[in-house]
Amino acid sequence: MTDERQGGACGPTPLVDEVFDIEALLSDDELAWQLKAREFATRRILPIIEDDFENKHFRQELVAELGAAGFLGMHLTGYGCAGAGAVAYGLVCQEIEAADSGWRTFVSVQGSLAMTAIHKFGSEEQRQRWLPGMAAGALIGCFALTEPTGGSDPAGMSTTATREGLSGDWVLDGSKRWIGMASVADVAVVWAQTDDGVRGFLVPTSTPGFTATPIDTKLSMRASIQCDIRLDGVRLPADAMLPDARGLSGPFSCLNEARFGIVWGAMGAARSCLDAAIGRARTREVFGKPIGATQLIQAKLADMLVEYEKGVLLALHLGRLKQRGALTPAQISVGKLNSVREALRIASEARSILGGDGVTSEFPVMRHLANLESVRTYEGTDEIHQLVLGRALTGLSAFA
Repeated sequence: MTDERQGGACGPTPLVDEVFDIEALLSDDELAWQLKAREFATRRILPIIEDDFENKHFRQELVAELGAAGFLGMHLTGYGCAGAGAVAYGLVCQEIEAADSGWRTFVSVQGSLAMTAIHKFGSEEQRQRWLPGMAAGALIGCFALTEPTGGSDPAGMSTTATREGLSGDWVLDGSKRWIGMASVADVAVVWAQTDDGVRGFLVPTSTPGFTATPIDTKLSMRASIQCDIRLDGVRLPADAMLPDARGLSGPFSCLNEARFGIVWGAMGAARSCLDAAIGRARTREVFGKPIGATQLIQAKLADMLVEYEKGVLLALHLGRLKQRGALTPAQISVGKLNSVREALRIASEARSILGGDGVTSEFPVMRHLANLESVRTYEGTDEIHQLVLGRALTGLSAFA
């Protein structure tokens, strides 16, 4: 592959970084994590991602390699996790998503959702049972919150967990939809209504009554897996419940971890598209000169760069706040809303600069555009984050 085809993610230094020196704002440890993730994405994901996207293939053998690199649950401490800082984790998300959003989604589902739920809310026995294997990539987890009727109102979930018998077993019934990795997962973190409100349960996917069916009609995230889940009388022991997760604050705290990764990751997709556009503008000649020598193209590239720089600086600011324990949900909503919205705009402009070739798999732009439509929807749509920010600004809720 050439730099022109896949943008700066193919080379050691993205083209956009010739102007934007983010490295000057990073510690040596943060930079080391970034370069490690960039090398992994370049060597292991980019050479195969176009074929995998075309063939709707999730290359599961990469999971153990991600674990060996320390990327899975890297922001957590203990149990084989790296204990890295928030900015380092964000940079890894950026580099992985510069290759493909589906693989950053896997890192988020595994680490920010499933592993974080167990780490924050699980018993010590649950942590010991699941987290070391998940950190190593030997076990895969999924996070089952969204239901077929929609993901924006989890308080209205219909999945139930009831106590039965003298043993106090739990029996789960219901449906979930758009659950990443469910068909290849070893354990599902399932959220259900109980007499005590919403609670979380660890469900080994081999449990009778648990069925995960991949959604095969996707035009986005085709190198990833999202599933429908059916829970038909899934019987679990009493100790399958996460003891310290009560109400929706449990799953919401995990969602905020994933949203933080998206703030960074979407900028990786944007960077890949911008670099592809820069490379093409330098080499494609029309009317006897490169299109990059025209004012219209330079204006587009300049606007794209400005939005990319602003997005990365916002992500870095949020990362520093997170490391101080000062990051709020409203601030995360600012980041998620801005990063994905601007990444889509950058990808769209890049497609226009590439002309007709921009809709082919010779360039990564249409793949990123398609993937970003999913990223825009999950972990809170634009509208949900606008309502979060509206509430923060006015003190009034417009959700109901």
